[in-house]
Amino acid sequence: MTVAKPLPHESARLHVTGAARYTDDIPAPKGCLHLAFGLSDVARGTLDALNVDAVRAAPGVVTVLTAQDLDPMPDCSPSLHDEPLLCTREIHYAGQPLYLVIADSHLNARRAARLHEATLTQGDAILTVEQALKAESWFDGGPRVWTDGDVEAALAKSPHRLTGQIEIGGQEHFYLEGQAALAVPSEAGEMHVLTSTQHPTEIQHKVADALGVPMHAVRSEVRRMGGGFGGKESQGNALAIASAIAARLTGRACRMRYDRDDDFVVTGKRHDFRIAYEVGHDEAGRVLAVKFRHWTRCGWAQDLSLPVADRAMLHADNAYDIPAMSIESWRLRTNTQSATAFRGFGGPQGMLGIERVMDHVAHAVGRDPLEVRRANFYADAGGNVGASGGDISETKKTGRTHYGQEVTDFCLGDITARLAESCDYAGRRARVAEWNAANDVLKRGIALTPVKFGISFTLTHLNQAGALVHVYADGSIHLNHGGTEMGQGLHSKVAQVAADRFGCDMARVKVTATDTAKVPNTSATAASSGADLNGMAVKAACDTIRDRIAVFLAEAHQADPATVVFAGDAVTVGGESYPFEKAAAMAYAGRVSLSSTGFYATPDISWDREAGQGRPFYYFAYGAACSEVVIDTLTGENRILRTDILHDAGASLNPALDIGQVEGGFVQGAGWLTTEELVWDEAGRLRTHAPATYKIPCASDVPPVFNVTLWEGENREDTIYRSKAVGEPPFMHGISVLMALSDAVASCGKSYPDLHAPATAECILQTVRATS
Repeated sequence: MTVAKPLPHESARLHVTGAARYTDDIPAPKGCLHLAFGLSDVARGTLDALNVDAVRAAPGVVTVLTAQDLDPMPDCSPSLHDEPLLCTREIHYAGQPLYLVIADSHLNARRAARLHEATLTQGDAILTVEQALKAESWFDGGPRVWTDGDVEAALAKSPHRLTGQIEIGGQEHFYLEGQAALAVPSEAGEMHVLTSTQHPTEIQHKVADALGVPMHAVRSEVRRMGGGFGGKESQGNALAIASAIAARLTGRACRMRYDRDDDFVVTGKRHDFRIAYEVGHDEAGRVLAVKFRHWTRCGWAQDLSLPVADRAMLHADNAYDIPAMSIESWRLRTNTQSATAFRGFGGPQGMLGIERVMDHVAHAVGRDPLEVRRANFYADAGGNVGASGGDISETKKTGRTHYGQEVTDFCLGDITARLAESCDYAGRRARVAEWNAANDVLKRGIALTPVKFGISFTLTHLNQAGALVHVYADGSIHLNHGGTEMGQGLHSKVAQVAADRFGCDMARVKVTATDTAKVPNTSATAASSGADLNGMAVKAACDTIRDRIAVFLAEAHQADPATVVFAGDAVTVGGESYPFEKAAAMAYAGRVSLSSTGFYATPDISWDREAGQGRPFYYFAYGAACSEVVIDTLTGENRILRTDILHDAGASLNPALDIGQVEGGFVQGAGWLTTEELVWDEAGRLRTHAPATYKIPCASDVPPVFNVTLWEGENREDTIYRSKAVGEPPFMHGISVLMALSDAVASCGKSYPDLHAPATAECILQTVRATS
């Protein structure tokens, strides 16, 4: 059996030797041209005139395209058709493309793109939440409101009430490989586009639309990405469209990549949020009602902001059974980069809101925050409320989310109990209190926080996948599927599935580039659904071929096809065993089709976005993390001392890959909440646009004691080998770090610390002073 084994990544050797080929490494045909955008340096205004004479005259420039050269103007948006490739007149953010340079080298294109002269009428940029609300600048026609229960009555009856607010910053994706595309024209107006994208079909669709050709005339291909994290779901559209337009115009291959500064300035980030809350609770810390208000800055275009904000609302309960809840969500249009998908897709922001509530309530009632969290858990899957531990109030648990989905697979009571025991949470919390009592400058904090994350696209029709599998006469296996590889090991997992279905060695299986000419109508590799969807599609294709071989061999041996066994790199029938390659050759000689497509659609999901009701998720992934930190109260400097994580990956397809995802997700989540600060100046220009000014976590930021364990248990739903998605859920374990920092700051005074995110050293120092 090849699944459930900790096998190495299928491209591991290529990665570490530098031989792995990424989009910008692909050799292009002779005479390939290079592109660059000329960018706006103002955030809002009108482009009255644009002089590109100096650009055209620059060394190596072949031609320059402005808005006047493109009719109709191609659209880059994944949703509302509100993102023109080039500025048509209205300038919406600093970094918006004004024109396109086509030159003989990347460097010449970049240099020329700085030489334009623009005549502008500058306007007042809308940058802040307050400015957007005052200007009534928002998407979705106003706030979206979901209500579950009589919230006002529940608040009025609550023995205790409190209010608060948290600011949650955005985040730059900082994938190691930047955005890149290569377009190669071919006969009859066809275009082959190679991109670094999580969504090959969207690239195909947007390029076809821009060129005015059917989708069958555009082939979109991606072998691998050097990281994506959601930032390559829609942000690569502009480069692919520009490259294809230039290739058609010149008849030559054209390629484009952003340098790091341009990548920062042009592309979208994680949405920043402001979350205000009003909560009613009892003496034990049991939450009786919560009223949330979400404000999110979406940037200048809609992009994927509506589903991102929706998912934040969907995860506003996290692990907690709240009897009454209302959420009011504002999606604000601002003159900044169009915020986009990022690992968790709004879930982390919504989850952080309720974790802040639990922490605040625990401080108000003077109880251990973990006790309060456990007291508010959903009942476990066996219906035993007490399994969650702690002091459980008598308030009836509903077992149903605020959007109407029954929670039938809850296991956080057991996960949390085991993690608390294995990491000695109680003993360490007592030692933290002793340390803080004895030390005035260095203060420690500890927190254990849970994760309950819904798995599926909330746009229901995206929950589908296809695959194409060939078995050759020599027993080698070639497969394609609709998912993309961005370092997470998706190709490795689907190869394990294929090898297991045929009972053969992994060495026989080859996964090649994701290609819309082989597997059409793909969904983005996002929503943590890559292995769930594509693994099942590959399984379906393999089973079709395997069953054909079984029927053929069974007929030759006068046996029941059900008795044919594929195992040990061989096929056994009627007491005789054939090497797999022999069985494949016999089937080929017998004119058996050894090629098949496979298809999978996630069952039992439905979602009414307008009503805010349904079952948007096939299942939930769970986990818990305990982090301990230390802060310097004189400088705000801080460190993570130790983190322990117990994560639910179901019956893991590959424990080594899954543990790696948990480790990486935690570190990225901790970076979002501590060091990664995006700063725009008063003119709307992004000032943190390079590694020198934007701090992602590095090796020294990883806690010196870092224990990651996978929870032993299979998925209750019929997923691929009963595994669970593991791409996004671990990201939210980083919340434990922010809560631990808050715990450390709380030891400096009596009031609840108003600690915002990212909790940079400056932010921590200010909060310490305000709390003291």
